[in-house]
Amino acid sequence: MAPSTPLLAVRGSEGFYMVTGPPSFTENTTLQRDFGKNCKVFAFSKDGTLFAWCNGEKVNIVNVASTELLHSFDLPKAVCLEFSPKNNVLATWQAYTTAKDGTAGMPNLQLYDVKTGKCLKSFIQKKMQNWCPCWADDESISARIVNNEVHFFENNSFDTIANKLHLQKVNDFVLSPGPQPSKVSVYVPGSKGAPSFVRLYQYPNFGGPQSALANKSFFKADKATMLWNNKATAVLVIASTEVDKTGASYYGEQTLHYIATNGESAVVQLPKNGPIYDVVWNPNSTEFCAVYGFMPAKATVFNLKCDPLFDFGTGPRNAAYYSSPGHILVLAGFGNLRGQMEVWDVKNYKLISKPLASDSTYFAWCPDGEHFVTATCAPRLRVGNGYKIWHYTGSVLHKCEVPPNAEIWQVSWQPFLDGTFPAKAVTYQAVPSELPSAELKVAQAYRPPALRNKPITSSKLHEEEPPQNMKPQPGNGDKPLSKMALKNQRKHEAKKAAKQEAKTDGNHESTPSPALQNVPCNTLPSVTSGDPEVDKKIKNLKKKLKAIEQLKDQAATGKQLEKNQLEKIQKEAALLKELEDLELGS
Repeated sequence: MAPSTPLLAVRGSEGFYMVTGPPSFTENTTLQRDFGKNCKVFAFSKDGTLFAWCNGEKVNIVNVASTELLHSFDLPKAVCLEFSPKNNVLATWQAYTTAKDGTAGMPNLQLYDVKTGKCLKSFIQKKMQNWCPCWADDESISARIVNNEVHFFENNSFDTIANKLHLQKVNDFVLSPGPQPSKVSVYVPGSKGAPSFVRLYQYPNFGGPQSALANKSFFKADKATMLWNNKATAVLVIASTEVDKTGASYYGEQTLHYIATNGESAVVQLPKNGPIYDVVWNPNSTEFCAVYGFMPAKATVFNLKCDPLFDFGTGPRNAAYYSSPGHILVLAGFGNLRGQMEVWDVKNYKLISKPLASDSTYFAWCPDGEHFVTATCAPRLRVGNGYKIWHYTGSVLHKCEVPPNAEIWQVSWQPFLDGTFPAKAVTYQAVPSELPSAELKVAQAYRPPALRNKPITSSKLHEEEPPQNMKPQPGNGDKPLSKMALKNQRKHEAKKAAKQEAKTDGNHESTPSPALQNVPCNTLPSVTSGDPEVDKKIKNLKKKLKAIEQLKDQAATGKQLEKNQLEKIQKEAALLKELEDLELGS
């Protein structure tokens, strides 16, 4: 039986409604639109069969297929909702408030039994950060942070704490996905000269540092983001500082660490300095992609040994998204960037399309692995709100723009279980669409008024790096060269070519005198002729020769020179001859 078409839920100032996904893109009429303007939050269950939302009066749960209303809870101020993995529990969170006399407020985190509608447990949870308990995929255990402890509960019995992991100043934890036994990664920030650290444990073995599966400490970390792969064999940790003490980055300083459950750990060496914008695991759990470096940013795929497999070069990007089968990767530049996307075939590392989604604040793959949605939502942007549904070949299949006085706050695909939609063969031919595709248009660079009526000279603000396959080539048993080794190799080859060219030029009749040929322009003796005009010409010639020396040095390091720069180098012999004539004549 073929899987049903995913729905797209939309929430905004015009209410809440659902749109049927590709290929129809029509509003779903079985689940009636809620025209209320106070829909604060909605959430699908992990398998997409249940849907909950708060309309400003109640929190409702419906069966998506039958649209049957299962339960309604009197929670008008709920702003966070989440289902447990097996749909047994709905967690709700409201902002915590204290009584007027300063006494403790009422519990604001409720856990409801989805089958009976009964409230299983209420907690006081003051912060929205990490508000929701974490569950193992089979719901055999769940956990939440309380002060310096992670409390574990078993089989959704929240009245009894089954186990505790005590670590002073523990800040965050993440349960591993997948089957039992469950693993947990915990982060403890450093203090008083002690380093921050991340430890991996296997539940319920929490008997101190010796019982940990792996441990990684680092000094530069005010916060850490921990990312498990799907097979629960490794964690990537993005360690961040709020301030870069060197003053190089407004974003602070980030480092990327790899920790495996077998105890191995490593710092992922990123060849370009600058912020780490995004790191994502491929769903196959054997490789990951990092987007990093000062703009234009680099993107690189690494294997589990932290060796680079493919470098996508540089570009205006700050995010990466794998499709659910893991066969397609989208690199994108959203937020303060123009919305350029690059869609890559992961198996062959071949560019499929390069569409443009200007002003986008949200991106999400459709569970079918063939389509994705981009949206412009408030409050990030309050004008031009709407969404587009794309095919990965760059075609816009559906477009929705709200009226100027309306806003969209949230869009979300209906989830499906992994494996529901098998991966299809990648196509490079754009699928037909009734809407025009948003192809990338090159915007003209800004020119000051004083330069607008003058010829345009070719210049680049940044040196662009092309994509590069880092895997060993067939028949070559050597490991792939590092970025530094490749750079040195190019530099050596450029110097060798320059020497060969110099030998060739040495046999040419128009070669300048050896006394001047290899003397850097800044070491040429200062000669005065007594004629101010001649002295001025000599000074200008030396200035030009010095610039040519700098260009030759750049070429020797492997930099690609512009056409006009190469023409300057070709004029070196004539300039040296002219300088010699002027100085001899003086």
